[in-house]
Amino acid sequence: MNLFVVLAIVAAMIVLRWRKVGLLAWAIAWWAGFFIAIRYGFTVPIPVSVIAIYMMIATLAILAYVTSSVGRRDEVTRPLLRLITDPRQRVLLAIVVVALPSLAAAGVWARMRAPVEAPFFSRTVHPASPAMVTVHDQSIDLDAGGNPFRALETSNPGEFKRHLEHGREVYYQNCVFCHGDDMRGDGMFIHGLNPIPTNFTDKGTIAMLRETFLFWRVSKGGPGLPEEGGPWDTAMPSWEKFLKTDDMWDVVLFVYDFTEQRPRANEAAEKK
Repeated sequence: MNLFVVLAIVAAMIVLRWRKVGLLAWAIAWWAGFFIAIRYGFTVPIPVSVIAIYMMIATLAILAYVTSSVGRRDEVTRPLLRLITDPRQRVLLAIVVVALPSLAAAGVWARMRAPVEAPFFSRTVHPASPAMVTVHDQSIDLDAGGNPFRALETSNPGEFKRHLEHGREVYYQNCVFCHGDDMRGDGMFIHGLNPIPTNFTDKGTIAMLRETFLFWRVSKGGPGLPEEGGPWDTAMPSWEKFLKTDDMWDVVLFVYDFTEQRPRANEAAEKK
């Protein structure tokens, strides 16, 4: 939590309580305070789509409260009616009439203008992988090993297709939100991520890597990156906590198949 933001919100609420403001001001304050807490109160960025969902819930809850009784409805609408009908409030009314659609238009313009681009700072995209990792109590040789289902591509195409289909399900249930429908790193959560995910369709990404490297990155995620060469900046979770070993091998197969790329050959295994 960002303690400074939280304390500022609490202080503002105390001041409003001390000033004994009306219900309309309280409703606006709670709505604004909730938005600021969600948007700036956490050190880990929250995706814009998630913020929108929570703000919709907060808006409905506040509306339900202020309209839950005749007294509350009258207290909320009284200053609004005064703003609309009182001739002394015409200047303020004109400002509000102009400001509200202008703010809405500015928000839409800002979102449309937001660029989706790679980070400007230098960053090692492919850190060196360890020689071996342990996933679900199983030791996996990243140097000499390989995807246990890759051989099915020629020996049993039907079974291989079944693994591809399962990999597709795993991807679109878990990975699509960040990596995108077309694996270009443009999923719905990217505006809350810095840097944005890798574009798998780029010929200079997964085509340069072995399948065991992708398995390592999927299974261990950001927390499993080596300290050497850091600090690393990634939001990739450790998927071994949520997926089975076969799930991760299958999704690796699907990523290569979907992007029509081939993984880098395993030189260590070929030398044997």
